[in-house]
Amino acid sequence: MTWSGQPVLVTGATGFIGAHVCRLLDEAGAEVHGVGRRAAADVPGLARYHAGDLADASFVDRVLAESQPRCVFHLASHVVGARDLDQVASTLRDGLIATVNILTAAVRHGGPRVVLAGSLEEPEPEGELLVPSSPYAAAKLAGTAYARMFQVLYELPVVHARIFMVYGPGQRDLRKLVPYTILSLLRGEAPRVSAGDRLVDWVYVEDVARGLMRLGEQDGIEGQRVDLGTGILTSVRDVVMQLAGLVRPDIVPEFGAVAARPMEQVRRADVEAAEHLIGWRPGFSLAEGLARTVDWYSVQIAEKRL
Repeated sequence: MTWSGQPVLVTGATGFIGAHVCRLLDEAGAEVHGVGRRAAADVPGLARYHAGDLADASFVDRVLAESQPRCVFHLASHVVGARDLDQVASTLRDGLIATVNILTAAVRHGGPRVVLAGSLEEPEPEGELLVPSSPYAAAKLAGTAYARMFQVLYELPVVHARIFMVYGPGQRDLRKLVPYTILSLLRGEAPRVSAGDRLVDWVYVEDVARGLMRLGEQDGIEGQRVDLGTGILTSVRDVVMQLAGLVRPDIVPEFGAVAARPMEQVRRADVEAAEHLIGWRPGFSLAEGLARTVDWYSVQIAEKRL
């Protein structure tokens, strides 16, 4: 598939990953329709913006009818790793119900390819038992199951991206580790973090956006799950120390000040399989990606945008 002149729908268009995908699709010549909750959007490259709630089935059906996309990138979700009980209903609504609405409307409106954004938090089979580590992971796992059902029963061409720990410019959720740490250091404060023992596969947002585009255009991968990560595990402590070295080497982070979350997942992306299936490999090293991210947040602070 070539993108030039093709209508494409991106949910979560105003989000961290979604904005990068919209930009790349526009550069490739696609007619990009974005969906988000904001009343208006300033995302570059959008041909049209649809404001609304993906948990509203009638809204989703209307958007698909109007846009008639050749491909849907379903990137919208309630991305919260907290284990709190009050996250259960919101992740069910904004994660699972929204996903089912997208899949249903896609079947009704021509059966476009749907690129579904999964997560490293989704559990792997342990015998016959799958135990999600959080409400977010449970919603993602259920969404994947529904997508597989839609592919088999309704012949909807779905591909699954298992996205690892994304970081980079434009991440507006300042509670996430990388932006939180950078901004604390820029303000002269010691970041308060966990002990930092968890090993994580960190992947730069530009690499993820390009990987998602490859999932949208590669033939013959319907039903496949493809990892978008680096295949390299780096501890939270190492990332925080790298950021401190880039921003304020004189500040010592407060490791152990925040309790670790239970059942945190440790997984390494299968980059070789991704290269085989879609011809994609990450292009940015962690050092280069963190440096670019620090530069972006430094500019935002200097220009008083944050």
